Amino acid sequence: MEFAERLNRLGKENAFTVLGKVIKLREQGKNIISFCIGEPDFNTPENIKNAAIKAINDNMTHYNPSGGLPEFKRTIANYISKTRGINVGEENVCVASGGKPIIYYTIHALVNPGDEAIYPNPGYPIYESIINFVGGKAVPLPLLESRGFSFNVKTLENIVTDKTKLIIINSPQNPTGGLLSKEDLKAIAKIATERNIYILSDEIYSRILYEGEFNSISSQPDMQDKTIIVDGFSKTYAMTGWRMGFGIANKELTQQITNLENNCESCTVTFNQYAGIEALTGPQDEVDGMVKEFRERRDLIVNLLNDIKGFSCLKPKGAFYVFPNVTQACKNLGFKDAEQLQEYLLYKGDVAVLARTSFGLKNKDENEEYIRLSYATSKENIIEGLARIKRAVENK
Repeated sequence: MEFAERLNRLGKENAFTVLGKVIKLREQGKNIISFCIGEPDFNTPENIKNAAIKAINDNMTHYNPSGGLPEFKRTIANYISKTRGINVGEENVCVASGGKPIIYYTIHALVNPGDEAIYPNPGYPIYESIINFVGGKAVPLPLLESRGFSFNVKTLENIVTDKTKLIIINSPQNPTGGLLSKEDLKAIAKIATERNIYILSDEIYSRILYEGEFNSISSQPDMQDKTIIVDGFSKTYAMTGWRMGFGIANKELTQQITNLENNCESCTVTFNQYAGIEALTGPQDEVDGMVKEFRERRDLIVNLLNDIKGFSCLKPKGAFYVFPNVTQACKNLGFKDAEQLQEYLLYKGDVAVLARTSFGLKNKDENEEYIRLSYATSKENIIEGLARIKRAVENK
């Protein structure tokens, strides 16, 4: 059977592939500790769940406008205005079934075949996948361990061309936990304003921050109209399965993104949006408690990783991932790369991690090896999982 040629350009999120292997091994009776999926292990707060239940009981189960309920959009606009220090209105908001559709629609709306889009590498793999899918040219921007997994401004300047239509940034970042500084954002904003380039700013981890302060590029002078903010409820409120996110953009682009949603999803689940209103306007103490727990887990896992022979791990400033350098460990074990280490740890160590290449092909001249671990799991799992890794790495 022949399929459309464009499907050959579509990538995937490897975390779910590894999760499938984990599930199969567990079905065979294996006790696998998984660090592969970026999903909070907390439950959605009760007040949010109760808001959805009330909405269902009130029969809020019908269609709603493609871009979202007006009340919800106003709530989001107020939230973004307050947290980013910009003036956002209802007309700038599009609600979608998660943050991922906003990424998908934005790239579809802005990138023509042959256009170039710059994305962080290593980074969330869907950026590169969708750029390629629409026929654009995906241009990697290397994130460097030596810079705390930020980038070299000169490199960014050198890869921008007359064909560049979009620059994607993500801060705090998946997979490294790195945070772009205000100086980084100023440098990107200068390039964007001088070259008339849109910025897609993935801010899904903006509330999960341990050091420094969160800054949105939309707050930079003259950048609000050039910025598309992606945010949502999955990470901050432990609502991954609810599938609800939103985009913030200028009015004209928001209309185009909303039209794409109209053609694809019709609308986002109605009663979920009432839960979203409660999430943003209700008590935030459970969010604060979750972040506090993540900070403690971060400190724990970083210390344990740095105690493993051949491992070296920076302390991330946000999100819930660590990205240790495992170059020496791979050499010690006779592995050519982190992919072999990933397989070894899964089948010999009973621990699931993700190799660096799950987050984009290696950059030119990149010789180091990394793995990603999500510490969105219990301290007990972290202690036992890292003990297994240490045994597997040091006692082969």
